[in-house]
Amino acid sequence: MGDILHALPAVTALRLAHPTWEIDWIVEPRWRALLATDESTGRGPEQPIVDRLYLAPTKDWRHHPLSLKTTHEIKALRDRLKAVPYNAVIDLQGSLRSAVLGRMSGCQRLIGEESPREAPARLLFTERIATHGAHVIEQDLELASAVAGDVLTLTPPILPIDPAAEAWCDALLASSGIRPVALINPGAGWGAKRWPVERYAEIACGLMGRGFRVLVNAGPAEEQMADVIVKRTSGAAIPLATSLQQLIALTRRAALFVAGDTGPLHLACALGRPVIGIYGPTDPSRNGPFGTKFKVLRSPLSRRDHTRYQEPEAGLLTIEPEEVLRAADELLAEVEAR
Repeated sequence: MGDILHALPAVTALRLAHPTWEIDWIVEPRWRALLATDESTGRGPEQPIVDRLYLAPTKDWRHHPLSLKTTHEIKALRDRLKAVPYNAVIDLQGSLRSAVLGRMSGCQRLIGEESPREAPARLLFTERIATHGAHVIEQDLELASAVAGDVLTLTPPILPIDPAAEAWCDALLASSGIRPVALINPGAGWGAKRWPVERYAEIACGLMGRGFRVLVNAGPAEEQMADVIVKRTSGAAIPLATSLQQLIALTRRAALFVAGDTGPLHLACALGRPVIGIYGPTDPSRNGPFGTKFKVLRSPLSRRDHTRYQEPEAGLLTIEPEEVLRAADELLAEVEAR
């Protein structure tokens, strides 16, 4: 999710610079909603950036690499890709998996970073771009600029509008009256990035005391974390297990988003919402909030480490709820002053 949202500003900039180009995207099925609704039939509000989507369930393929289903799906994808005479392919993920998918197109021009996330991917690129930006969004823009030699300008990404999800969100929030909505996301990809849920509960109480209606986003297998926040707020915080389409609609309406380094935080940034990021072992200068009003809290004790430890990183544990609430007050004052 985060990789797609980090790539989206670059592809949006490419689309705006070259509106007549055909731009297609290979994506895991579960993240399709970031690029198009289920009902979309082509470019428009429901599919604003890309002309065609290719679905590649690579997670399933890894779990069943020798099955006939996997073999048939890979062959079908390769045949579809080769049927289109692409002039260029850009690998904005920098993984061996994404580089292999790029090569499956048969295109003679595969553009990637000089130093990709996974070093073996570099061997599959026909053009290697030395990027200089600190943030991955800036690096992706440099890669996209290489396609036609443009100097692309950073552009707010455009996400699809799902009418059914928008209607669901309007109905959900109808009872809020004029109260602003704060969206809290306590989960993260692995334990070392997860600030303790009990502290998120203190944030929820503090925000409700400031007049917010607090909603808690619970991703798959995160329902227990949401339940802790609900119990500690005496049921005042509302847990939500949304579809991705619904999460997009809900985030569009959030007056404040609080989370660690996780996909929904990057979604809030892509939608221009005020964000509080609580960071530990991952480096916010590379993949922190970007393109919106934000505050990041990170301990000087934290060091960049992507090892998937189960326990919260030591530096992350030094961040107290009072600091987060103070940062939220400062951020909201800045937003109000604009």
